[in-house]
Amino acid sequence: MSSSPVSASPPAQPYGRPPLRTVQVLGGAAGVGSSAHVRSLTTGLAARGVRVTVCAPVEAEGEYDFTGAGAQFAPDAVGVLRAACAGADVVHAHGVRAGLRAALALRGRRVPLVVSWHGDGPEAAGALGRLSRMLERHVARAAAVVLGASSDQVDLARLRGARDARLAPVAAVAAVPAAAAGRADADPGKARAELGAVARPLLIAVGSLVPHRGYSVLLDAAREWRTLDPLPLLVIAGEGPLRAELSRRIQAEALPVRLLGRRRDAAQLLAAADVAVLPSRWEERALLAQEALRVGVPLVATAVGGVPELVGEGAVLVPPGDAGALASAVAGLLADPDRRAELAAAGRVQAATWPSEDDTVAQVLSVYDELMERARR
Repeated sequence: MSSSPVSASPPAQPYGRPPLRTVQVLGGAAGVGSSAHVRSLTTGLAARGVRVTVCAPVEAEGEYDFTGAGAQFAPDAVGVLRAACAGADVVHAHGVRAGLRAALALRGRRVPLVVSWHGDGPEAAGALGRLSRMLERHVARAAAVVLGASSDQVDLARLRGARDARLAPVAAVAAVPAAAAGRADADPGKARAELGAVARPLLIAVGSLVPHRGYSVLLDAAREWRTLDPLPLLVIAGEGPLRAELSRRIQAEALPVRLLGRRRDAAQLLAAADVAVLPSRWEERALLAQEALRVGVPLVATAVGGVPELVGEGAVLVPPGDAGALASAVAGLLADPDRRAELAAAGRVQAATWPSEDDTVAQVLSVYDELMERARR
């Protein structure tokens, strides 16, 4: 593929002024949530007359079609990123790794950098942790504004030296664009039948198979569910480096668990479930939590990161790493349909308090406008 950006139709000039030019930067290991957020943001900004260039891995363009959302697309090669940033009024990086790449690309230029502190995972120990903290300090200090999706992320950015860190919750958006996601009104009964959960409870977890998701603890909990009657089925939608290890445990311990791999119909599977489970050791604004509460699926989650702030009274929270507490919470919900109904209603109420995609775009655009006003003084 050529290293030059792919052109999209230019937006109209707002209010008679030259359009604002932004570059949205995604890191080489951009997560699903960050990519979906950037597509949503791109759509809203382009609709408001902003010229948007998305600099991201080529595979992210294939999956999320940023060009179709109204952006120019530029592959994330170092030279291409630097050239794209040279013509920008504002550069907006999503995640610490993307922030580092953007800061290096902007070295020597007076272009303001905004960093959405989505977080790249739990804090590591030892030398890796020290390196991570050093990179976070560099990015926090290079940014004109850091936007944290949860209060703990804002606090962390300030701790790392951010001059201006603000709370900016992002709207929950579909992990896969609607055109590729299948029908939203798929029959839940059909989904349950395909999974083999017609006459038994269906539990679901969604997320990449990586250590911080807490799936080893989830399998420990599943071992305790073997005593329940009827026996619940746990399905995990996601792919990652822990697949072989988890598969060996499921087989060796005869656990009622199925690994589904990455699924484009995860939203439909979630809607068919009796309980959603989020066992992570670290999360920010977990997409699974947001989707579960919006569609009224009772959620059991660990009280980590931004999860308590996100779910409020709309979920059952348990300590991270506590398989017994996780197993007990899920079993309690399966045995209490009234409590499940209460949680479903509370979840929808909580979800109604979250910002819409328009709210998110408006807040980000106000930050850009503020930075442009500073530059004109």
